[in-house]
Amino acid sequence: MRMGLGQLERRVMDVLWDAPDRSLSGREIADRLPDRAYTTVLTILERLRRKKLVERSSEGRVHTFRAGASRESYLTSLMLEDLGSAVDRNAVLVRFAQTVSPEEASILRQALDASRRRAQ
Repeated sequence: MRMGLGQLERRVMDVLWDAPDRSLSGREIADRLPDRAYTTVLTILERLRRKKLVERSSEGRVHTFRAGASRESYLTSLMLEDLGSAVDRNAVLVRFAQTVSPEEASILRQALDASRRRAQ
């Protein structure tokens, strides 16, 4: 199952990802999305919790929420999922490598070198 996000789900996740060091109440999240009703935000949070993208905890009668993983981890999982569905995985990797900037290529090279060292 693809774990992509709808537009509102993405906005809710962005609020949580932008506050990585603390949990937020449903009200705090809704306040950061003033064009959305509080109940709509709670519904989205429950949907994200079922997808295991959001963790909920209770403090008395107040539920608080935090992202289940970082934005980077989530995006990585999407990339790996899409790469895994490719008929020619190597062709996808080559095409991706052709689209990155020299600075991004350097970062990838460093990460690959570090990964190779860890594997040895």
